[in-house]
Amino acid sequence: MSPDHYFSASPASADERKTISVELNGTVRKVQTAAGIFSPSGLDKGTAVLLQYVPTPRGRILDIGCGWGPIALTAAEQSPESEVYAVDVNERSIELARLNATALGLDNVMVGTPDSVDSDLRFDTIWSNPPIRIGKDALHELLLMWLPRLAPGGEAWMVVQKNLGSDSLQKWLVEQLPKDWSVTREATAKAFRVLKVKRPAA
Repeated sequence: MSPDHYFSASPASADERKTISVELNGTVRKVQTAAGIFSPSGLDKGTAVLLQYVPTPRGRILDIGCGWGPIALTAAEQSPESEVYAVDVNERSIELARLNATALGLDNVMVGTPDSVDSDLRFDTIWSNPPIRIGKDALHELLLMWLPRLAPGGEAWMVVQKNLGSDSLQKWLVEQLPKDWSVTREATAKAFRVLKVKRPAA
């Protein structure tokens, strides 16, 4: 058993790359993955559910916890005129997401650590399969760092497994975010819930 968590900054396991085939945005793509990151064997069920239900992204886009890049790559293909920012704390994930974006010719994807993103940037769309297993306190801190950076009229779409606290997270978001923001459950599929946070237009 690997001692790594996908939220380790520097995975200790060997960086042995492998090429896998996955369906992204309706097309089978070849991407690189490796041990020590989230879902190295393919597209995880939660991300697949999220991508099934989200509308086409718009404006400046953010992927929180990008892994090897499936959400950011899909967003970049669907909205080629947009800037897509993909963030992760895992150095191996960052490198793989960059490689995969380059291999697919997606030059509108910027990948880095959370600290690499200009603090003045605001996002019209946020897509995320958030890292639930980092623990509730750390997850709450993460969401309160990024969700307030939605631009007026912006939307955040997140997928959370029901038995990992999706309903309690929805309730917490309602309590924490400004009262004029909406937090709604948009879909339930395969033991996952898709939540949408919307900031009102200015």
